[in-house]
Amino acid sequence: MSSMANKVQLIGKVAIEPTIQTTKKNIKLARILMFTVEIYKNKNGENVDETEWHSVVAWGKVAEVVENYVIKGKQIAVSGKLKSRSLRDKDGIKRYVTEVEAKEIVLLSPRESNSNAYKSI
Repeated sequence: MSSMANKVQLIGKVAIEPTIQTTKKNIKLARILMFTVEIYKNKNGENVDETEWHSVVAWGKVAEVVENYVIKGKQIAVSGKLKSRSLRDKDGIKRYVTEVEAKEIVLLSPRESNSNAYKSI
């Protein structure tokens, strides 16, 4: 049961090109902004699209694969956990950020070569 304590699984699309950084210790960090869309019927029977935005971070080998394969518009599956942190903005106001720390990313969109191969990270 403890493995379910903080687990996130998402399937969605990459909203913008991921950003890649390398830390002073030479560790890759990838940041992905992705969105998921839930479609449901409201009380009037009309279809409603509800979009949620998710900030995803990936470290090390997972970040390297993001750098090489993940691009804007592609569908991905992310498995990881929620991480919260605080920071001060330019005005000195403390802000809180919650991100998904990816442990695994699966590329769901076909590769550009039109193959049906999927890449699991």
